[in-house]
Amino acid sequence: MPLSVLKDIRKIISGLNAHDIRNAAAQEVRIGLLATSEDVFRDMEDFLVPPHLDHDTRTQSLAMIYRLEQPEKGFDILLCEPGVGLPRNGYLFDSTGQGSGHTDQALIELIVAENQDIELPLAHAFPSFRKAVAHRIIARISRENAMLAVVSALPNVIPSFIELPWAVGEFATDTAFLTMNQIRMALMMAAIYDRPVGYAEQKTSIAAIAAGAFGWRAIARELVGKIPLGGGLIPKGAIAYAGTWVVGTGLEKFYRTGKGYTRLEERAVFKGALPAGRQAASEFDER
Repeated sequence: MPLSVLKDIRKIISGLNAHDIRNAAAQEVRIGLLATSEDVFRDMEDFLVPPHLDHDTRTQSLAMIYRLEQPEKGFDILLCEPGVGLPRNGYLFDSTGQGSGHTDQALIELIVAENQDIELPLAHAFPSFRKAVAHRIIARISRENAMLAVVSALPNVIPSFIELPWAVGEFATDTAFLTMNQIRMALMMAAIYDRPVGYAEQKTSIAAIAAGAFGWRAIARELVGKIPLGGGLIPKGAIAYAGTWVVGTGLEKFYRTGKGYTRLEERAVFKGALPAGRQAASEFDER
C-alpha cells in the first residue's frame, strides 16, 4: 500500500473523534414549559415526547422537561402558551391551532434551525426532532463537500471522488476530506438515533462509505453525462453534493427503519439531489 494512502487514512481517523460525538449527543437538554393549565402542559409534553414512544424513552425524555410558572435561566428551550410572553429562547406553542403558533412540524423545524449548538443532544433525547436534525446535518455536510470539490480545482477531483479513498490505491487530499465528512456524518446519524457510536460499532456503515457509498459512484458515472450541470467546476461540486446526500439520507433511513436504499432508490435520490448540488456549487463558483 502506497505511503500516501496510509497518510490519508491516518488523516481521516485523526480528524474524527467518535468519543466527542458520543459525548456531545449524551449532554442533557433542559426544556421549560410555560402554560396556564394542566391540559396545555400535557399537550406540550406530548408534542415533545409523543405517547406512542416506549416507556423507557418517554421516562428519559420527560426527565429533561420542566413545568415553570415564569421564565427561568438555565433552559435551552422554552415552550410558551400564547399570552404568557416569549423570552429570548422561547417558542410559541399553540395547542388549539387557531392562533399564530406554528404547526407541530413547522415548530420542530424552527427549533432545529435556531439551535444548531444543541442539535445532537436534542435529537438524541427527543425522537420527534431526529429526522429534522438528521436532514439538516446532511444538507450542511453535502454543501461542505460541494464547496471543497469546487475550491480544490484539482483536475482529478471527479474521478478520485467517485472512486472514493479506500476503494482505490491513490487519491488526493480533498478526497480524504470528503470521505472524512461522510464518516463523520455516519457517526452523527448513529448518535441521533441512539445507536452505538464508534468505528468498530459502525464498521459496516463505514465500510460501505469507503467501498462506494451505497452504490452512488456507479450512478454518478451513468447520469453525469446525461444531466446538464453547467461548466467549469460546477459538475464536480454537484456530484460531491449529490453523492454525500445519498450517503447521508441512506444512513438516516437505515438507522430510522433498519433498511437502506434499494438500487432504484439510490438512483432517484442521487438524481433528485443534483439540482441542489448544482445550485450550491454555482454559489461557491461565483464567490
